[in-house]
Amino acid sequence: MKLLGHLGAILVMVAWGSSFICTKVLMLDGGFTPVECYTYRFAAAYLILLLFTFKKIRSNNWHDELMFLVCGVCAGSLYFILENYALKYTTTANVSLLASISPIFTTLLVAFFFKVRIGAGTAIGSLVAAAGVACVVFSHGEGLEIHPKGDIIALCAAVSWAVYSIVAKQLIPHYDSFFMSRKIFFYGVLTSLPLLIFQQEPLHVGALWDFAHPQVLMNFLFLVLFCSLAAYIVWNEAMKILGPITSNNYLYLQPLVTMVVGYIVLGEKIFMLGYIGCVLIIGGLVIADKLKLK
Repeated sequence: MKLLGHLGAILVMVAWGSSFICTKVLMLDGGFTPVECYTYRFAAAYLILLLFTFKKIRSNNWHDELMFLVCGVCAGSLYFILENYALKYTTTANVSLLASISPIFTTLLVAFFFKVRIGAGTAIGSLVAAAGVACVVFSHGEGLEIHPKGDIIALCAAVSWAVYSIVAKQLIPHYDSFFMSRKIFFYGVLTSLPLLIFQQEPLHVGALWDFAHPQVLMNFLFLVLFCSLAAYIVWNEAMKILGPITSNNYLYLQPLVTMVVGYIVLGEKIFMLGYIGCVLIIGGLVIADKLKLK
């Protein structure tokens, strides 16, 4: 089961790392705004999942329902919106780096709230993987610049995902991954609707049916079926098997996957610093999982 958990986490990172490329296609070729990309994608995933899980709509109690609301906001609308706003005030490199360190916040929150002692192996592996992320991000030549407002917003996005991981840990024993994913999608979409309704630009949903640009619909379907529907279900299962600390360490793979997919799909170059980052990220994950230092 542990091996399946690791494999599932890796597959999710492949999907989520590729999602940045697909989202870029929707924004460039379809004209979608960041809010539209999020809302349409997760609304479609919710409706599909509802077809298979409609027999149980409500949680076991109102306390759990409130916790699902927190998960939907922290892993959905708030997380993505904070990232988008951070891009307005700081560099892409800063956002990529700061939003990718959520595993560190997850580790700290688990240690604080659940009184779990974090081994030196986990700490060392996390730091090595974080250094690898920095190498991948900065391999494109965009250096680190201090922009307090944007950088703080990006850090808040990382903390938001960490909070989701902690709250989900308490729900996982009582609900299956299908139900959990559907609830997260519902509250994420619900809390993003006001932003969609009041956005200044017109809606671009019609671009999905523009057969002159079929890549828009194809990338949208990939985002819905694999990056949202399948990925969140598998991710919740991975957290159930591995726990929030080990599973969240795999988030360090996202920039690496994005780099590789960008090379294959968009022809973006990979520089030596990117290769170094690849080695550090994989090495950090191995250290965190295998090195059992007290």
